[in-house]
Amino acid sequence: MLARIFLLLALLLAAGRGYAVEPSERLADPVLEARARTLSSSLRCLVCQNETIDESNAGLAHDIRILLRERLAAGDNDAQAVRAIVDRYGEFVLLNPPLHGATTVLWFGPLAILVAALGGAVLWLRQRRKEPETLVPLSAEESRELQSLMQENER
Repeated sequence: MLARIFLLLALLLAAGRGYAVEPSERLADPVLEARARTLSSSLRCLVCQNETIDESNAGLAHDIRILLRERLAAGDNDAQAVRAIVDRYGEFVLLNPPLHGATTVLWFGPLAILVAALGGAVLWLRQRRKEPETLVPLSAEESRELQSLMQENER
């Protein structure tokens, strides 16, 4: 029984990552197909957003895979093929968008949030360490008033 469980686990681990590329999409030229696979691993599925177009079964990912292969078959180099897809779908299709004005927040936003959080934590810890203000003892009248209030609450 234990051997069967280990065999099942080994098969699951060996299966690796599945690809959604259909046989009808593949190019006949293995060199072009390898280029298409390399490029599609850097393109995001606009439906799934956390998968490459190679991994996604979404219809839009299928369309982008077909467009990419058409551009490569037409003679585009890698940069031209990717540029055609970006021109059509926008820079969001790139898993690693280039650094420029519109994507600055994407690249440096998390770092800015981390720095702000650390700065806030430092300020909070500094304020916690400050000596408490010296307490002024109650006057005789305040003491009597407090005693009377405490006696009323006990009743």
